[in-house]
Amino acid sequence: MEDSGHIIQMPRVKLGSQGLEVSRLGFGCGGLSGYFNDPLSHEAGCSVIREAFRNGVTFFDTSDIYGENHDNEILLSKALKELPRAKVQLATKFGFMSIEGGKHAVKGTPEYVRQCCEASLKRLGIDYIDLYYQHRVDATVPIEDTMGELKKLVDEGKIKYIGLSEASADTMRRAHIVHPISAVQVEYSLWTRDIEEDIIPICRFADT
Repeated sequence: MEDSGHIIQMPRVKLGSQGLEVSRLGFGCGGLSGYFNDPLSHEAGCSVIREAFRNGVTFFDTSDIYGENHDNEILLSKALKELPRAKVQLATKFGFMSIEGGKHAVKGTPEYVRQCCEASLKRLGIDYIDLYYQHRVDATVPIEDTMGELKKLVDEGKIKYIGLSEASADTMRRAHIVHPISAVQVEYSLWTRDIEEDIIPICRFADT
């Protein structure tokens, strides 16, 4: 169902060189499910997402770890039913697994990659994920193995583009050899600028 309200056109930007194009301003959905604050109701959360879309935002970022019991992906699935899917670029992430005591561990085995992807597709109620990030790199699993499974998911049409979050320059370089990386998610601000030394240069090199 497409929202009938007036939609503002926002400038677009290309991520990577594989064809992914998104609104210049994206919307991080984690806060809707209490990642940084008290969670919103699904009704209120969907209203926020609709308003963002009306104002030109088409790029929405979530994760299977946001919200209790994957609540953020479930909330987003409801919002997506009210938006034109072909005009939305959806990013979600995998890589964390729950362990005892409410803590989380990082896991990047090929089996876990596929398990998480299938579960996110089901929760989101969609046929494909536009941008699928490895939320954190599992140091116990060669990045080539993780990327190999992600490449299979691309070939199967379950994801369109691959991203990495909080990865080192060496990991990015090795991953990109297996399959092109379209996006990198990492903190970059006036207070955190160390990525200028190695992360940004390798991103520019890989994008050529």
